[in-house]
Amino acid sequence: MLNEKTIKKGWNGRFYGDFEIGDVYAHPLGKTVTQTDNQWFTLLTQNTNPIHFDNVYASKTEFKKTLVDSTFTVALVTGQSVTDVSQNVMANLGWDEIRLPNPVFEGDTIYSYSEVLEKRESKSRPEVGIVKIKTVGYNQDGVPVITFKRTMMVYKEDHAPKDTNELLQKALDQSSS
Repeated sequence: MLNEKTIKKGWNGRFYGDFEIGDVYAHPLGKTVTQTDNQWFTLLTQNTNPIHFDNVYASKTEFKKTLVDSTFTVALVTGQSVTDVSQNVMANLGWDEIRLPNPVFEGDTIYSYSEVLEKRESKSRPEVGIVKIKTVGYNQDGVPVITFKRTMMVYKEDHAPKDTNELLQKALDQSSS
């Protein structure tokens, strides 16, 4: 039988009490955007603008090549931030001031970071606090491609859903039998 001390808890993200105004979190993962990523996301979301999936059409635009669907960029950069800012979110309250200062092209690698702008206690839910962040996505050349502000209800640590270490311990016990 394995002892609980053998389980090393992984990173479970930040809780409301962990956020400090002014903190900047460099999100650890980058993503090179492929043609498949762009085309599937574009068609999955029923975006019919051919600049996202028709190379001949795109070659006739000022960009001369296919553009990545901007809503993919929002989703990607939001996803990159989850491990640092919203792993323990009860609810997203909104994305504001989304700006796309430079285009994203297939083959670009996108990275991101977030800065904590505000935090406050929730007036209606004592188990969460409200956190507002600004996230910036940038490409392999350090050129910003997206910025946005996001407001979230973040669990306080004592009120978050419990982790699954009890299930892990049970599985480890059964596999060692």
